[in-house]
Amino acid sequence: MSVNLPDSKPEASFADTILQQSSEISRRLDMLRIENFPPDAQKKLRRFSLAEVADFVGVSPSYLKKLHLQGKGVEPQVTPSGRRHYTAAQIEELRTLLDRSPRRRENDKLQVIAVVNFKGGSGKTTTAAHLSQHLALKGFRVLAIDLDPQASLTALFGIQPEIDGNLSLYESLRYDENRKPISEVIRSTSFPSLDIAPANLELQEYEYETPIAMHAQDSVAGRTFYTRIGGALSEVDDRYDVVVIDCPPQLGYLTLTALAAATSVLITVHPQMLDIMSMSQFLLMLGGILKSIETANVKVSLDWFRYLVTRYEPGDIPQQEMVGLMQSMFARQMLRNPMVKSTAISDAGLTKQSLYEVERSSFVPSTYDRARESLDSVNSEIISLILSAWGRTP
Repeated sequence: MSVNLPDSKPEASFADTILQQSSEISRRLDMLRIENFPPDAQKKLRRFSLAEVADFVGVSPSYLKKLHLQGKGVEPQVTPSGRRHYTAAQIEELRTLLDRSPRRRENDKLQVIAVVNFKGGSGKTTTAAHLSQHLALKGFRVLAIDLDPQASLTALFGIQPEIDGNLSLYESLRYDENRKPISEVIRSTSFPSLDIAPANLELQEYEYETPIAMHAQDSVAGRTFYTRIGGALSEVDDRYDVVVIDCPPQLGYLTLTALAAATSVLITVHPQMLDIMSMSQFLLMLGGILKSIETANVKVSLDWFRYLVTRYEPGDIPQQEMVGLMQSMFARQMLRNPMVKSTAISDAGLTKQSLYEVERSSFVPSTYDRARESLDSVNSEIISLILSAWGRTP
């Protein structure tokens, strides 16, 4: 006698499995966002201490305290112990009152900083996020552009593309009749002077469409693809002082288009042998491609470019040796200050926040202070380069 066993449920395909898991990850991340940023799942910016505000505005803490006691300027929140805390909007009011604005003047050109590296894990996105936020807190009008389809910078600003359905810069780069102005892509952030052009997976379409457009006989746009970001930015040139572009970790058409629009380039480097070997290949490929672009009468002319050592551990002897090797080869192009590796930065990232957003009290004070000092030193050095490009004394 034969027994008919019930058919076992067919095993899901690899594609179905990863799509289901992607959906579950997105759902859980959205739940965490609601939990971390109640009640509307939108990020809110903390208040800043008197010492922080004095640094951002460029005056002494005692001077700010004196202003408050005299009833001048803004009214900070005062704790029972007498500590003063200010909102980001109040910082801008103080800057205006004291005439300390660093913004562009009539003949200053828009500064476009491309943050690049060929290898993931170099701290590229962390650098772009903290730089754009620091610039905004210092009084610059900033546009951050997430050009990486993985949308890590977008996530750090509290936007979840697959849930929020945001547009990306692809809408301003595409070659068809549906192309949109960049003003329709840009979104505000919790920082008053900082906007973002977020990313999503559609950005990857630009990598596929550009070579097709380049070979189309009637496509001038395809043959001049490298002008598309610069062209998009021209629409909002008067709205910003600095644009910070987080490039994808690959040398494709998105990165090349960003470099053609850039006035300066920041190359992040993790000081380990494999990373420096990877950077060598990146520079070799990049130089060759830029040379070929120059034959089409396109010259990438930069005000400056610098290497930034990231995730640096001062007590690590091999890392010290790698930094020494880099300094011996191109000391003039290296930022003096490295970005140190810190649990404060990585722990803040767990809640999609930067070190400028989290409260100091959430960390061991010495750990937070060490990381913050490193970030501020790096970002201040970059501000000096921006001001020098405008012909000002830092």
